[in-house]
Amino acid sequence: MLARNFSRIYDKFKLSLYERLFTKFNDNSKDALTPSEVICMEIIIALHRPTINEFTKMAQMSPPNAAYRINRLVKKGYIYKRQNKDDKRQYTLIVTKKYKENYGDIFDYIDLVSERIENRFPKEDVEKLNQMLRIIGTELMPEISGIHHVESRLEQRPTAAEAVDKLEELEGLAENQHQPRDE
Repeated sequence: MLARNFSRIYDKFKLSLYERLFTKFNDNSKDALTPSEVICMEIIIALHRPTINEFTKMAQMSPPNAAYRINRLVKKGYIYKRQNKDDKRQYTLIVTKKYKENYGDIFDYIDLVSERIENRFPKEDVEKLNQMLRIIGTELMPEISGIHHVESRLEQRPTAAEAVDKLEELEGLAENQHQPRDE
């Protein structure tokens, strides 16, 4: 019974994402994302500001293939690469405001359902569910091997609503800084 209910919820989130993505795919502009690029963006967002190496490892791509895909996303304006201050060879991938404006509504459903949970159930039940989800994400899913090294960043990851404000702030900072050329 638990597996069936968990699967139903997971399926509804996936279907919400797919429905919104396919609506966006009908856009014929030069900046429209392909399904493959959306998956790359999903990985970048899930890893919360990964380095190029972290993205490459999680996506299980060759470094040249990952560089190609990253450069396409940079060219379309959905991410930018920020050079590490301490190690100039490292770059962090940052999602831009443009992505949130064009595709960000696909993430709002999680916030909507979370808000409904908080409004529907007693605070104690919501806290217990939150605690259970944290345990599931940190202890009961060890097979997701590629994210252990970024787990502390994931714990501090903002909600989709908070991420909008952060993207706007980062976008302003990026415009004021010299951006390194594409690799």
